[in-house]
Order: sequence, then structure tokens, then C-alpha cells
Amino acid sequence: MEDDGGEKSSFVIGLIENRAKEVVGVAAFDLRSASLHLSQYIETSSSYQNTKTLIHFYEPMVIIVAPNKLAPEGMVGVSELVDRFYSSVKKVVMSRSCFDDTKGAVLIKSLAAKEPSALGLDTYYKQYYLCLAAAAAIIKWIEAERGLIVTNHSLLVTFNGSFDHMNIDATSVQNLEIIEPLHSTLWGTSNKKRSLFDMLKTTKTIGGTRLLRANLLQPLKDTETINARLDCLDELMSNEELFFGLSQVLRKFPKETDKVLCHFCFKPKKVSNEVSGFDSSTKSQMLVTSVILLKTALDALPLLSKVLKEAKSFLLANIYKSVCENEKYALIRKRSWHVILISNAKGFNVTHLPRKLFHFRIGEMIDEDVLHSRVPFVARTQQCFAVKAGIDGLLDNARRSFCDTSEAIHNLANKYRQEFNFPNLKLPFNSRHGFYFSIPQKDIQGKLPGQFIQVLRHGNNIRCSTLELASLNVRNKSASAECYRRTQLCLEALVDAIREDVSVLTLLAEPNNIFLSEASNMMIVMGPNMSGKSTYLQQVCHIVILAQIGCYVPASFSTLRVVDRIFTRMGTVDNLESNSSTFMTEMRETAFVMQNVSQRSLIVMDELGRATSSSDGFAIAWSCCEYLLSLKAYTIFATHMENLTELATLYPNVKILHFDVDIRNNRLDFKFQLKDGPRHIPHYGLLLAEAAGLPSSVVEAARKITSRITEKNSGFNTTTFNSENRLE
Repeated sequence: MEDDGGEKSSFVIGLIENRAKEVVGVAAFDLRSASLHLSQYIETSSSYQNTKTLIHFYEPMVIIVAPNKLAPEGMVGVSELVDRFYSSVKKVVMSRSCFDDTKGAVLIKSLAAKEPSALGLDTYYKQYYLCLAAAAAIIKWIEAERGLIVTNHSLLVTFNGSFDHMNIDATSVQNLEIIEPLHSTLWGTSNKKRSLFDMLKTTKTIGGTRLLRANLLQPLKDTETINARLDCLDELMSNEELFFGLSQVLRKFPKETDKVLCHFCFKPKKVSNEVSGFDSSTKSQMLVTSVILLKTALDALPLLSKVLKEAKSFLLANIYKSVCENEKYALIRKRSWHVILISNAKGFNVTHLPRKLFHFRIGEMIDEDVLHSRVPFVARTQQCFAVKAGIDGLLDNARRSFCDTSEAIHNLANKYRQEFNFPNLKLPFNSRHGFYFSIPQKDIQGKLPGQFIQVLRHGNNIRCSTLELASLNVRNKSASAECYRRTQLCLEALVDAIREDVSVLTLLAEPNNIFLSEASNMMIVMGPNMSGKSTYLQQVCHIVILAQIGCYVPASFSTLRVVDRIFTRMGTVDNLESNSSTFMTEMRETAFVMQNVSQRSLIVMDELGRATSSSDGFAIAWSCCEYLLSLKAYTIFATHMENLTELATLYPNVKILHFDVDIRNNRLDFKFQLKDGPRHIPHYGLLLAEAAGLPSSVVEAARKITSRITEKNSGFNTTTFNSENRLE
């Protein structure tokens, strides 16, 4: 498998819908961790909002779809959806015969690490045929495009028949700044504002980072699991020895531990002992790296066992039982492996002489001192010396050549330091170019000697090479490539044996108060611009998300009900892609909320209706509030429309709040404190306009215009209500 470069997504997803385009099946295959996630659900929106949410969640590098068919009026179909909204993602169209649900069920039965009965596969085969069809297409693509076969009982498969987690649509993810801060591309890298994900990202491994991101985008709805996480957090916070001990142990595990699974869950379609070419050498290097990663992780397990032995909380105790006490890990480290090697007088040669069977424990084949390293040359050296000396004669010869050329390169650097009086000459290394020289400019008197070539200025240093160094680099790289190839041949049988037990490797400030209940399920928040309304809406959503991933929340006390979906309507901007004005975009987002909201949802709306005329905007805001009140969904509504406070006189489950602001010397003093009841702050727009630097003559003219409008409208109320709670 190719290295995906850290946190970058490695998902390939397959999408297919039924003929009526009402039900969508999704299969998401993670090439990095060898896991398959299946989902099937009713698409409740003609704009495919649920599907967009999942695509945003996985951030795929490839999307596989069936050929597009004519969609019913008003629906685009998943193929056109990908073209319209995900043009930067590679799209692959496979024939409908590849989307075979029967074949998908058979494949998953044979490939899944868990028993089919534990997955509920029989039920899924009958009821969730679409996601199985998508799985069949993905696995076929992996075999054809990547030349890889998934080994039996190695794949971590999860089923989500519907949304088993809280659903946060892509627009709300953006509005709430869960993963990225708003307008980060405009503000540049110097922007200090951080997303919720950035604030929480103190993970020790790349897998942990991706797991945190996944939890924030799809928080839990299962209270038992949430409470188990909180119990674990309580124990970690109250037991310093456990907390710091676990933190130290996690540093012993390689950051890329989950990448180990790739080489043990996948194998090439054609296996050959004759390995040649740069690509094969790179694959050999990656195989050796995976074995070293596995050894490093297994060596850290005894330390983890020592730390978790006395843990009391369910999650930590379960990790100790399922991982630290699992005999299969010990077997992977210690048991005898059947390795077919060939002997000759100088050692073992794998290619020409009669075969002889030898038994090696993993500790007897892999050198004890070999550990995973992220430093390029150290990593190369560790990979070349992963297998102990004496196992393969040709490998030992290649190592000697590698050591000789490495020593010659360092001797050459010493020679140049003395010959040209470059005492500060350094010898950096990178994986692509090998060794090169770095010389401080201050050490170069006049012109650089003619022996130095490929001269490049880099900050206060000069980077360069020589013909002699280039020649040694080629020999050194060739020797290391031969080491990788010979090591791969030694490890192939070891890797095949590890595949037998691969399934076991898959285990590895004071906020303002808020009170919402069925008896008081709508909160209308008033206040001038910049008083804190939008931030407050984000804060409430963040608290709910944190709670439902099993995290502490920034509150002195909290009691929360489980939320099935979060809906947000925040910000106003034109959408050029869909040819929508600001108001049309606002209405489409509001329509999506109204069509999909349930009694267990949380809705936050910021300034609904402000993008059109005041009368129409007020009417829409009022009617939306009444509709949400009828559903008893929890709703927080921020607005400037003071007439909306009349809702509280008609509906007892509406509460009015405002953010406190003092007016001193004709200036606004923001307190950022939420208080009960409405409060009228006259002409705060004019005060903010003046503070923003609008010319004083313009502000004064605006005051006169406002005064005339107020006089004209005095004496009558433009908005009244009748006994049937309707506008007159």
C-alpha cells in the first residue's frame, strides 16, 4: 500500500441508490487500516443531504458509482451529485454488474475478522442489500486497480443500518467550526482562531487523531457507551499515576500503528520471488517498515499491561483484558514460525540450492535493537538491519556494501571539511535525493570550489553535491534496495503466518447558563451585533457534541438528553454553484431543517429572515418558530427582531433571553452575559457604525433619518395578534 502521508484520508467509498432513488447504500473502505464501514438509509432530502454528510465525514480519495440513470423530477442521483459537488475527488464508474449484493455478502462472510453471526449479516443481506452491493464493487476495484487481494478473516467490518450516531450535516459542521475555523483560507495560516477539533487534538497517534475527528463528526447516541467513557475519564483525572503512565506508554507506540494492518490484510495478486525494479524495491521497503512497526508496537504491550493492570473503569479494564491478556499477541511475538529458507556454505540463499525447513521465533529473526524511527536515514538503517545476521548470506553481503558506502560518504565529508576549510559542513539526508552537503554561507570565502555541483541557496546555507558524492549515493541506494528485497524474501513466510492472527490486531472558562426541556423547549436570544449570540449558539452545540463523544464539558453542572441530529442555520452568503442568492440559500437550508427535524433534534438558528424584506423575514421567522414549537424539538433562535418576543405571550414553552450591554458615553459596553427577558437597546446599529469608523456626517444623517421614521411610526403598532395566535 502507498503511504498516505499521515492524517490524509485513505477512504474509497461506493455509492448506489435504489431505482426510486429513495434509499442509498454506502460502503467505505479504509485502505490504511483495512476496515470496511457499511451504511444504508432512506434519503430524506432531494438534495441528498444525508449522503453529503457521509461523504464529508469520510473525505474519500475515490468515489465509485454505477452508471447514471434518469432521476425523478427534482432529484439528481448520486452520480450527478458527485459531479456537481465533489469534482475534485476521483470518480470511478463501474458497471451495475459489479454492484452484486449476493457476491458482496459472500465476500464479507469470508473476509470479515469477526464471525458473521456477530455482524448480523443474515439480517443485513435481506434488508440492506444496497450497501453489500457497494461493498462488492469496492473490493473488485481494489483487486483490479491496486492489484491486491484482501486476506480471509482480516477485515474489520462495521454495519450501520441507519444513522446510529448523532447526525450533523455538512453545513452545520462548517457553521459550528467543528473541524475547520470559518474563513480560514481567507485569514491565512497566521490565524489564531482554532476549531473544536484543533482545541481537543492532543492525541499521541495518527489513528487517535482520526478517531477524534470521527467522533466529533458523528457523536454517540448510546448513553451506556457515553457514560462508560465518562467513567474512564473520571478515573484518569483522579489517578495521576495512571494518567501520566498511560501518556508515557502511548509515546512508545509508533504513531502509524494502524498502518501495520495493510501488509497483513492485503497481499499482491501475483506473488513472485523475482523482485526487480524501483517500485518493487519501494514495496519491499514498506513491508519491512510494517514488520518493524508491528515489533515496536508488540514490544510496548508489556508496558501498557503494567500501567493498566489496576485500572477500574470498564473501558480501561476491558482494554487490559482484551489486549494485554490476549495470548495471541504473545504468540505473534514468541511462537515458532515455519520459514522456508535455503542453505549454502556462506549462509542461506533463497534462490538456487535445495530447500531446507527452519523454525524461527519472531525474536530470533528480527533484531531486538530494531525500532521504528521517523528520521529518514535512521529509518533506512533500521530497515536494512531488521533481520538478524546469518539468516541470509546475500542479505549480509548487501549490508556490508551499505555500510561501506555510508562510511565512505561520511569520510568524504570529513575530507572536504579539512581540504576546503569548511568546519561547519553538514551531511543531511532525505529519502528522495540521499546525502547532500549543507555549508553556511559565512564559511564560504569568495567562490565555492568547482568540485561542488547542484548548488542551491537555502536560507543562510548552501546546499550542494559533488560527482564523488553522487556516485556513492547511487551505490548506497542500490545496496539498501538489495537489503529491502532480501529482507522481504526472509519475511514473506513470517508475514503469511502473522496473517493467521491478523484479526487480533484490529483491537489496537464559565459558559452562560441554558435550560431547555419539553416544558420550555424554545429559547429566543436577543442582543445587538457583537454581543455574543452566534458564539453562544456554537457553544451550546459544542457542549452537546463533547458530551456525546464521552468528554467533559466546560460547565459547572450539566444534564443533557441525547440528541439525534444537530441542525444549524447560521451566516448568510450567496451560493454561486447553485445559482442561489443569499435569501434562497437561507431558505433552502431552513427547508432542509424543517423536512428532517425530529422531537430529539437540536436546532440553532441565527438571524433567520434578515436576507429579505423586514415584513417577509419576520413572517417567515414567526411561522418557522411556530412549526418547531409544535414538534417540541429543542430550539435556540437568535434574532434582532424584537417583535418575535411576542411568542412568549402566546406559548408558555418559549423563553426570552438577552445578552447584557451597557451604554456609556454613547458607546456600547458588551458584558457577554446572558440574562432573562427582553431588553430594548435603541439605535445600537448607529453606535456600532460610528465605532467602525463610518464618517460622522454619514452617522449624523442616519440618526436624522431614524428619527423621522420613528416619528412617522409612532402612535400605532404595525404588528398585532388575534385570539387565534395569528398575525393581523
